[in-house]
Amino acid sequence: MRKFFDLAREEQDILFKHFRSITDGIKELKLHSLRRQEFFTEQLQVSADASRDYNVTALNTGAVAIGVGQLLFFMLMGLLLFALPKFVPVSTPVLSAYILTSTYLMSPFQNILQRLPAIFRANTSVEKIERMGLALASQAETSLTVKPIQTAEWATLELNRVVHSYPGEKEDSNFSLGELNLKFHPGQLVFIIGGNGSGKSTLAKLITGLYIPESGKILLDGQPITEENREWYRQHFSAIFSDFYLFERLLGMTNHDLDKQAAEYLREFHLDNKVEVKDGVLSTTALSQGQRKRLALLTAYLEDRPIYLFDEWASDQDPFFRDIFYKQLLPELKRRGKTVFVISHDDRYFDLADRAIKLDYGKVEYDR
Repeated sequence: MRKFFDLAREEQDILFKHFRSITDGIKELKLHSLRRQEFFTEQLQVSADASRDYNVTALNTGAVAIGVGQLLFFMLMGLLLFALPKFVPVSTPVLSAYILTSTYLMSPFQNILQRLPAIFRANTSVEKIERMGLALASQAETSLTVKPIQTAEWATLELNRVVHSYPGEKEDSNFSLGELNLKFHPGQLVFIIGGNGSGKSTLAKLITGLYIPESGKILLDGQPITEENREWYRQHFSAIFSDFYLFERLLGMTNHDLDKQAAEYLREFHLDNKVEVKDGVLSTTALSQGQRKRLALLTAYLEDRPIYLFDEWASDQDPFFRDIFYKQLLPELKRRGKTVFVISHDDRYFDLADRAIKLDYGKVEYDR
C-alpha cells in the first residue's frame, strides 16, 4: 500500500504542475484550441487518471490487508475460545465475555479516532470555500475544440464603441478603457503605445477576445463576436503577452516536419546551441527571460495564425536581437500578409509602423 501511495504522490506532483500550467498559461490555452485539447487529453487527463489509479490500488490493497488482519484476529479469538480451555483451566463464559466485549468496543472506538482528523480537515476546508464565495461553475466557458484557421482571408477587424472598466481603489472610482472605435485590416503593422497604466494590455486582451467588452461590439468582417463564436474568433491570434507562459511541448501543432521547422526557427532566433526539439518536446525552458521569449516566438511562428500580437516582447532582448525583431522579423510577418500588433516603448522604432495608436489613461490620444 505504501508503495502505491508513493507512486500516487509522485504523480500528484506532476498533476499540480499541470494545474500551474492552466493558471499561468490560460491565455495561451484559450487562444489555441488544439493546444488546449492536447494539453487536457495527453497531459492533464493522463496524470489525473494515473494518480487516481494509484490511489485506488493503494486503498484496495489496504482494504485487503485490513480484511486479512481482521480474519486473523477472529481466528486468534477462536483459538483462545476453543483451544486454550483444553490446556488452561479457565471459565469459558468469562473468557467469551471479555473477548466479545473487547472486540466490539475496540472496533468502533478505533474507527472514530481514525476518522476524526479527516472529518475535521474536510469540514474546515468546506467552511473556507464557503467563506471565500468561490463559484467557478458560474464563470465557466463552453469548451469546444474549434478547427484551426487555415486561411487569413479576412477584410476588417473592428472595435465599435467598445468600453471595458476596472474597479478602482475607491468605491466611486474606476479605470475605464474606451469608448474605442478602431478598424484594422490585413497586412498592417500597428504599434500600440502609451505610458504605464494607459490601457495598452487591456486593449490587447480585448482585441484577442480574452476580455469581453462591457459595452460595444467587436466585429470580424462585420460579424459580431458573441459567446457562440468567441472561441472561433480567438483562433485567429498568436499572442505573446508580457506575462506569457511557455509550455515544454509544442502542443496543438498540425505542422508537418514539426521538428525540422522548429530547428530552422531556433537557428534564426540564435537558440540552436541551447535548445533542441525532439518529437515536439523542448529540451529545456530553463533560460533567461529574453531567450524564453524567443522560444515563445518560435511557438507563435509555428502556429502561423493570421494575426500576431506582441506585448513588450523586445523589452528583455539585447540590443542586437531587439534590432532584428523590429527591422527583420516584424517586416517579414507583414510581407507574409500577417496583421501585427506591437505594444512597445521603443520610440526609436515607431517610424517602422504603418499605424500608431497612443493611449492615455484609457482614451485614444491619437491614431495615425
